[in-house]
Amino acid sequence: MTKRWQKDADGILIFTGLFSAALAALLTVSVQDLKQNPQDSTAFYLANIYQLLADTNISRASIIATPVQPPVFSPPKSAVLVNSLWFLSLVISLTSALLATMLQQWAR
Repeated sequence: MTKRWQKDADGILIFTGLFSAALAALLTVSVQDLKQNPQDSTAFYLANIYQLLADTNISRASIIATPVQPPVFSPPKSAVLVNSLWFLSLVISLTSALLATMLQQWAR
């Protein structure tokens, strides 16, 4: 009976290892959706600089008095949901690998 448990645990370890590796690769791409794109803030500031330079009627005092802030970034809810589920599945996968390893050690 313990031999069968060890073989089952081996299968679980192989599956969870492959699944976790594939999931980690997908997560590295998907996590980028949760961060603000630096090109967006650069484009925002460049557009403001262009507007200031293009309008010759603006005085220097009014330029300094009105600080311009980029819009506040908030990630899309779908990206937050998908990443939450993927992180949860990674945690479950790693936990099952740990439990399978403990089962193998116990079965010996």
